[in-house]
Amino acid sequence: MKTGLMGGSFDPVHAGHLRAAEEISEKLGLDEVVFIPTLVSPHKSSEAISHFSHRLNMLNLSVKRNPRFKVSDMELRREPPSYTIDTLRSLNKTSPQNEYYFIMGSELFAEIDTWKDFAELFNYSSFVVLRRPGYEFPDSPSPVPLALENDFRYSYSDKGMDVFAHTSSNELFLVDIAGIKVSSTEIRELARRGNSLGYLVAREVEGYIAENGLYQLEEKP
Repeated sequence: MKTGLMGGSFDPVHAGHLRAAEEISEKLGLDEVVFIPTLVSPHKSSEAISHFSHRLNMLNLSVKRNPRFKVSDMELRREPPSYTIDTLRSLNKTSPQNEYYFIMGSELFAEIDTWKDFAELFNYSSFVVLRRPGYEFPDSPSPVPLALENDFRYSYSDKGMDVFAHTSSNELFLVDIAGIKVSSTEIRELARRGNSLGYLVAREVEGYIAENGLYQLEEKP
């Protein structure tokens, strides 16, 4: 089973997340993509994001029509904060037969050397870095962060992807995607002003946000 993993706050999940997952599924031939909302991100204040149950519900509403998309609440069952290395270790322990592909944006990958136990990440998963139009890696002779450069043996290009072979036998895929330029921050601001969220989030999610009064000035969990 080739399993893609997408982690994040998903506050809220939007068309950009879903389209990226769809493009990567096709390019890499993934059998499934699992969305894993963080309980408490190590990079964000717990007070800055909506309650976990709301974010989980919105994800479930968004993926229900795609049999390849799944949602996991595994972060709820672990002590916070939510570290990627702990997620990958847990998945490799419970389902070691799967091949994992952790999907992330270029901006995050450029800072991967600030993550907990970053040097061990590729022992548990391949990584798929999304290269969206308009984003360029910081000035560097290589798109691979300096702290990881010595961990890759060789690279090659294939079907719009640059692939780097890691010493662990997992791989790093730098993948060009068309994507949809939208952010959760923009959607929260639109909701706060009472504007339409049509075509930016699933119709059911737009209704859920309105019904629960999410992203208002005095948001309730």
